[in-house]
Formats: sequence, C-alpha cells, structure tokens
Amino acid sequence: RVGVTNSTISLIEQDKVSPSISSLKKVLDGIPISLARFFTMDLQREEDSPFYQADQLPDIGSGDIHYYLVGENFPSPKLCMLREIMPPGSDTGEEMLSHEGEEGGFVLAGQVEIQIGQQRRTLGPGEAYYFDTRLPHRFRNAGDEDVVIVSASTPRTF
Repeated sequence: RVGVTNSTISLIEQDKVSPSISSLKKVLDGIPISLARFFTMDLQREEDSPFYQADQLPDIGSGDIHYYLVGENFPSPKLCMLREIMPPGSDTGEEMLSHEGEEGGFVLAGQVEIQIGQQRRTLGPGEAYYFDTRLPHRFRNAGDEDVVIVSASTPRTF
C-alpha cells in the first residue's frame, strides 16, 4: 500500500537495514505521520520561543545524512527549513525524490551534485538552487569533504 515491500519493512523493524529518506517518508505517509513529527515526538523546548539553539534542532536525516529541522513545534508550519550535512560519498538514494512544492537552498561547504529531471549540475560554496519538487530530484556529495546546505521548501514535507 505504501510502495515499500513487506520484507523491507521487516528488515527496518529488525534494525537490519536503515531506510532512505524516500522509503521512510513512504512508510510514514501510510500511518499517516510527517517525518518531522516522527523525529521530534520526544523533544521538549519552550513552546513560545521563535529561537533555537543548535542542540535543539532535531536531526530528521537517515543513515549518514543529517537534516537539522528548524521550527519543529511551530503550529501549522508551511515552510520546511533545514541545515543539511552530507558526508563524502553520501546521496539521497538510488530512487529520485518527487513531491508537491518548491525547494531552494544555498551550498555553504563542499561540492554537491544535484540532479533535477534530466539536468545535472555540481554546485559549490556560494552557489544555490531553486526548483519545482514535482520534478524527480536527487542530491549526492561529489567531493571529499562534508557538503553543508541550508534549504527551505514548501509546503512542509518533513
């Protein structure tokens, strides 16, 4: 029903495999629960504060990719803002991502290869991207140092 095989779900449950963000999102969509809610259920912070310390940003990434989410307790959020860290050799998975919305980001460090539809480009520090997320897309660290990106997307999918 959710596009992930029963055997894969079983391996995830047994902690024998770490799901990609794409696979985890499919599983959670079937519950339904957002990725952000899934990863932030146990977090405690001041509800009324619009400010976040670095250690208050939940890591909603998967495997070796880290996505630090800003505003996890904001009521009815429309924007997803992330600090993304991808170590050398990491990528968002073999399967291209696709979902409703728009996404943009700035590369702060490293070299990231981004594929959007049939277009592919490697971006470095100071460079940016913005695209319609209905187009299949994928990110890959193409260098030998961590890629650091600050991104925003809407509507909030995490």
